[in-house]
Amino acid sequence: MSRPDRDPLDAAAILGALVAGGVDFVVIGGIAAVLHGSAQATFDLDICFSSDRPNLQSLGAVLVGLGARRRGADDAVGFVPDARTLRRVEVLTMVTDAGELDVLARPAGSPGYTALRRHADEFELDGLTVPVASIEDLITMKRAAGRPKDLAAVAELEAIRELRGDEPSRGAGQRP
Repeated sequence: MSRPDRDPLDAAAILGALVAGGVDFVVIGGIAAVLHGSAQATFDLDICFSSDRPNLQSLGAVLVGLGARRRGADDAVGFVPDARTLRRVEVLTMVTDAGELDVLARPAGSPGYTALRRHADEFELDGLTVPVASIEDLITMKRAAGRPKDLAAVAELEAIRELRGDEPSRGAGQRP
């Protein structure tokens, strides 16, 4: 998807580069919601990544290969999205040659990368199998973000969960 004020997003190209680069990640945010059935528009790809050293090196190499640069930053500012940079960030919003990409070490409201990965659903996209945050984890993260668009997504994701006949899981951020 794209908006006139943004470069078009080629999520398949970014995901393909991440998978080919051996990056350990989980798709979160709007693309994850769309994959679960949401009709919400989204214009970037959000991922949560494992912060172990080999994965940071793999993710850094992929970001460099995608021509990643900080979104909204002056091009004169030196920026290299390598393992050293990734080790120090919680959230990094970037523009790549394939569109906008946000990488998050610990998304607000999430149970952390390990649990996100354990709860993740697998989706087949353009011949790639990618881990996507569970609907429960998405609801919890969107609720924690609290923006009007996220709260609208919560209502939609809860309706999707109900239509599927899924019960809310207590292990994914729900209170007893």
